[in-house]
Formats: sequence, C-alpha cells, structure tokens
Amino acid sequence: MPKTLLDLRAGRPLLDLISHGRGGPRGSIHLSAGQIAAIDRTVRRVPEVMVKVLPKDNNNLRSVGRHLDYIGRSGKLELETDDGERVQGKDAGQRLLEDWDLDLDEHRKETGLASVSGRAPKLVHKIMLSMPPGTPAKGVLDAARNFAREEFALKHRYALTLHTDEPHPHVHLVVKAVSEHGVRLNINPATLREWRREFAQHLRDQGIAANATERAVRGEARTHKPDGIYRATRRGDSSHTRARAEAVAAELASGNFRAEPGKSKLIATRREIEQSWRDVADSLANDGHQTLASDVRHFVNGMTPAQTDRERVAHELRQRLRELRTRDHHRTR
Repeated sequence: MPKTLLDLRAGRPLLDLISHGRGGPRGSIHLSAGQIAAIDRTVRRVPEVMVKVLPKDNNNLRSVGRHLDYIGRSGKLELETDDGERVQGKDAGQRLLEDWDLDLDEHRKETGLASVSGRAPKLVHKIMLSMPPGTPAKGVLDAARNFAREEFALKHRYALTLHTDEPHPHVHLVVKAVSEHGVRLNINPATLREWRREFAQHLRDQGIAANATERAVRGEARTHKPDGIYRATRRGDSSHTRARAEAVAAELASGNFRAEPGKSKLIATRREIEQSWRDVADSLANDGHQTLASDVRHFVNGMTPAQTDRERVAHELRQRLRELRTRDHHRTR
C-alpha cells in the first residue's frame, strides 16, 4: 500500500505518498503502480479522508457513557458492535459499559492496578471517520465498518454509528483501550497516518474516490485545532475563531499586522516540498508518464502561497472587504 515519499535529494521522509524511494540523481527513482496512483489522486485533488481522535473525557465511566449516549442520539440511533450486535435505546451506553467490563477497568485504575501509571489511563478511544459533503453516507458507513473490523476485530471491543445530521457524513467509532488480551492500544501520529490510508482504501473499495495525504504535501498549512474549536468552526460559532479574526482585523486597521514567528520555517518546508514534487515529475517523465508529469508540475505551480493561520485570516478579511467595497460601488452607480 502507498506509504511515504522520500525527499529524492536527501532520502528522508517528506511527502506522504510512496514508500521505496532512495536518494539519488534527480529523476532516477522508480515509481510503482500504486505510488503512481497515489500521485495521480493527489494532483487531481481527490477528496481527502479525515480520521480524528477526540482526546477528552476518555478515562471515566460517566464521561464514556455520556459519549455513547451522544453518538447514539439518546437511543434514536443504533450502535453496531464488534460482534455484530445492534444496540439501541436510552440504556445502550450503559449496556455497552457493562458488556465491555469497563467498570472493572475503572476499578483497577482506582485501586492502582491499571496497566499504566501517572495520569488516569483511557478506558476508550473516541475516533471520528469523516468525508466531505456529498459523499454517499452508506459508502462511508460500509468503509468505516470494514476498517474497524480489520483493525480491531477479535482484539479490541468497539461500537460505531453513522451521523448524517451535518453536511459531511461521518462515523463515530468508540474502541475499548485495553484489548481482550490485556494489550493497551496506543495511538500516535504514525498510527493516524496509517489509519487514514486504510480508511481511504476501504472507501475506494466502495467505489468512492478518496485520498490520504498530509496537508503540507497538498500545499496547505492550516494547523491542527482542538476538537471543540474545530467543530465550532465548522458550525460557524467558534468564539476562538471569532476572537482571532477580531485581533487580526484590529492589527490590519492599525497598520501593525505581523505574521507568526514560524513563517520562515513554513516557507523553507514549502520549498522542500515543491522541489520534491518537481523531482517526482522528472521521474515520471523519465518513465514515460508525460501527462502525469505535466499534471504534477501544474499542481505545484498552482499551490497557494505558504501562509500562517494569521496570514490566512488577514487574506480572507482583505478579500471580504474588497467584495463589500465592490458591492457598495455597484449600488451607488
């Protein structure tokens, strides 16, 4: 399966596309059929999957029960479990807590017998699998069901359900943190990258165009947001986003706008990414894939300028102001 594209000049991980590159003269790398397909999906901007882990309130029974009730919409939706059972009703969350023996796990935690020390260990992992608006909801559910089965079946207990009350169809997946064999599931950035690739493949198996690349690879630089801020922003009622926009607007009005200190690193990273894409284009051309090589070059040339979050907000505010002025001008004519 496509994994990591190495910087063709230095041989270090950079682009999340292909796995077997080695440093060497520009254009000398050989790309497999799977790697070429991943490059093609990326330059055509095939919809990107989202796999998000919700970090809060995973380590006590009450909060886990509330989350199970929330994703089940207080009994209105079915929760599909790893053993094929469909659980529904206002007591569905409590039934799962008991079935998974989470009360025993919490007891071990409280008596000092937990498998990890320090901060209270997680009882579950709360995962959300999502696709952009317009994606067939049934395909998202089927792909998420197959993903969960391959990743966790016969190891970790889990339950999932589909939500379609927002424009982007998404599946909530709750996974018991400790397996039936006593092994704790730890999730790190590499795990998430692999899960994104697996979920995208399951979507493609359902006939849904899906891709899984890093934002930087696609010429995007938006930073990760905590789940509460992310979800509020998507709803259009994030106080954090509003406060940041107001602060940027005030700086623009005073003529004292400044970008974040990380701007130089952002630009340097973008230059490396663009050069690596050009190296890929050279390799594709040398292997006879002239059309795709041309598409890659067009993709690189069409990347938006590297911007920090504050610069992006400033650009959006300036653009909105220009639109308002143009609209007022036409009204007064």
